[in-house]
Amino acid sequence: MKPVVLDCDPGHDDAFAILLAAAHPAIRLLAISTVAGNQTLAKTTLNARRVCTLAGITDVPIVSGQARPLVGPVELAADVHGESGLDGPNFGPPSVPVTSTDGVGYLRELLRGSPEPVTVVAVGPLTNIAALLLSTPDVGRHIAEIVIMGGSTERGNSTPYAEFNIYADPEAAAVVFGSGLPVVMCGLNVTHQALAGAKVRRRIAEVGGPLAGACLELLDFFGDTYQRLWGFPAPPVHDPVAVARVIDPGIVGCVPSRVDVELAGTHTRGATSVDLHRRTGLEPNALVATELDADRFWELMVDAIAVLTERGRAA
Repeated sequence: MKPVVLDCDPGHDDAFAILLAAAHPAIRLLAISTVAGNQTLAKTTLNARRVCTLAGITDVPIVSGQARPLVGPVELAADVHGESGLDGPNFGPPSVPVTSTDGVGYLRELLRGSPEPVTVVAVGPLTNIAALLLSTPDVGRHIAEIVIMGGSTERGNSTPYAEFNIYADPEAAAVVFGSGLPVVMCGLNVTHQALAGAKVRRRIAEVGGPLAGACLELLDFFGDTYQRLWGFPAPPVHDPVAVARVIDPGIVGCVPSRVDVELAGTHTRGATSVDLHRRTGLEPNALVATELDADRFWELMVDAIAVLTERGRAA
């Protein structure tokens, strides 16, 4: 089992990332840290508690982190995720508490105390992770790798060239890619292949129970958003792709590349410049995802919902 910290900003796709990370036996989920992104920090933290309560994930600490980016104004994605950040299901009051409101400090001590290096899966803006690296330079020796959902080798979704997680805090992303640590980037070019179409929804429906029902409601809202804003036939479930890469690297094919984050461009701030063809002469600083085995990915995701459902029935 790989020790993993999941840093997220729930968010519809973040909810699926939480479920996959908590359910799969290849992962020992040490903590869920939250950051402002898809909604405010208060709302993303509440949403993490809601998801964990619904799924019966009661043994994983939830810690809240940074409420604003390192530089610049807060960027939210209410147009995509709704006013709550997790619109769709009617969640009841959460029973899973917040363990700490000092997320960066909590992660620092958690990593330092781990007997083996920890994999950090970051599927929101990278503010927490950058703040951790900047405040504690030696913490990197306790990190096995940083696997992010963010960026793209192609076009963006917040602006023509910038993907939301990077656009929301480009300076933080530049810190992570410049850290010298092993980084894996799962960008829009692969996560747009993780479409929750009719076949996937039928399989989730077959699991039955409240958790599967809530997952379908999340996908209904997310699907309507993606059809309205971008014309997608089904919603792409971005964030669990990064978790799947940790579980089984063969599901997400990667190539070594140089990734730089644009910080100053008038039209391109937050864009990821990915040198797939070694044109810059600079050494690669990341593994960049280029392929997704969507069938195997959805096997993992549906199985995770089923596992958590069965745990709930047995409790």
